[in-house]
Amino acid sequence: MTAPALALHEVTKRFGPIEVLHGVDFDLRPGEVHALIGENGAGKSTMMKILGGYLSATEGEVRLDGKAVAFSESAEAEAAGVIMIHQEFNLAEHLSVEQNIFLGRELKRGPFLDHRSMQAKSRELMQALEANVAPTTRLSDISVPEKQMVEIAKALSRNVRVLIMDEPTAVLTGAEARVLFKQVRRLRDEGAAILFTSHKLDEVREIADRVTVLRDGAVVAHGPISDFTQDKMATAMVGREVSDLFPEKRPGGGETILEARDVDVPGHVTGASLALRKGEILGIGGLVGAGRTELMEGLVGLRPRTGEVKFKDTPLPDGDVAEARRRGFVYLTEDRKGAGLLLEKSLTENLTLSVLHRYAKPLIDRKAEARALEQAIKDFDIRVPSRDVQVGNLSGGNQQKLLLAKTMLADPEVVVIDEPTRGIDIGTKQQIYRLIHRLAEEGRSIIVISSEMPELIGLCDRVYVIHGGRISGELQGKEVTEDNVIRLATGLGGHREDAA
Repeated sequence: MTAPALALHEVTKRFGPIEVLHGVDFDLRPGEVHALIGENGAGKSTMMKILGGYLSATEGEVRLDGKAVAFSESAEAEAAGVIMIHQEFNLAEHLSVEQNIFLGRELKRGPFLDHRSMQAKSRELMQALEANVAPTTRLSDISVPEKQMVEIAKALSRNVRVLIMDEPTAVLTGAEARVLFKQVRRLRDEGAAILFTSHKLDEVREIADRVTVLRDGAVVAHGPISDFTQDKMATAMVGREVSDLFPEKRPGGGETILEARDVDVPGHVTGASLALRKGEILGIGGLVGAGRTELMEGLVGLRPRTGEVKFKDTPLPDGDVAEARRRGFVYLTEDRKGAGLLLEKSLTENLTLSVLHRYAKPLIDRKAEARALEQAIKDFDIRVPSRDVQVGNLSGGNQQKLLLAKTMLADPEVVVIDEPTRGIDIGTKQQIYRLIHRLAEEGRSIIVISSEMPELIGLCDRVYVIHGGRISGELQGKEVTEDNVIRLATGLGGHREDAA
């Protein structure tokens, strides 16, 4: 058997008195994709950071080609060919695609930067990933999935012996993920050792040769991927059966609460008309870039739009998000870290910020804030080591639950939730789905924007699909199938009632 290119041997990691990894053994072999899976908070990111030189082990060894090694920093690991693609982008927004890909490793012609060569190589890398982005484009001007492709291109531009991929497909569509997998297989076939993490267990089944399951900082299962069904992986991750992932549907049949007619969002959406009923979970499907988020941002007032929008039969003014919120219409962003939460602040500060006027009389009532936090922790099952922890130190799932609690503190009647379970493990997904279902049962109306097909099919009562900035169709009941959504999302039009 080929010796591991990189391995952990009996590794323990403590942060102060808290032990997050307990004697972990793990290895990455040349010419193999090894999947590491587990719930948020299981210790996966800590493991990957130790392997990539970002953290040191408290006990145990990191072994490179069978020999103990102590990377003093990530740059030392990268020099040894150990490259990590982070879940949180490690990119400079004010620089171009080319500058990000070659930052710190610029090509030179004599004493001058060789921009021509760097642009040519950047273009080649992005074309291999089927990303139509010019090398001179500023990062701040491209979409989140395109930024992920830049992060991947940056890794592929190096001499990779070991590639560590932390949730690389979290922001990608299925088509984009397949393009990435083509590159992963190419690297594997060239002899690279690859660590792949994902909460999308169908992807793990597709790309991995071996799988290791981590739970509460310890390895609880491992072996060839042929030994694991998706159900077996999910059960090992959470320690319980998760076959009933979605609650039983109870379609909302109330009156229309939100109606849009002939809405244009300049540059993104044209002639969109839709209706939302009281107590309904309405899905918005389509490919990334189709205009899903932009349409909803236009309706809620975050983007300029034209056309008629009525909330409870009363026109909603254009571009006035404060007025929409006052009436009970709110938007929960897909970018929880960049736009939804203040990562360096406490849970309380994040929870009450948008309704702070309720707690200022005129001084802030800290006791009332504390009561609100305790209620949110109970209602939304937010799991925290202490009430004083910074939000940036929470797992992705607990951050999402806090963002949902923050949004609901305004007591809205209509909630738009953009990508509700992006980057969240299957156990927490189940919790989020039940929370959304509970909100609908309370009589609130929910709009879910999702790139995950099972989410649209399993959670939503009706689905509007957007293609090329236009609503290409509406599906309800048994019409909501993968085949019908894909046909509408790709512009084929129509749907087949027998597609199920």
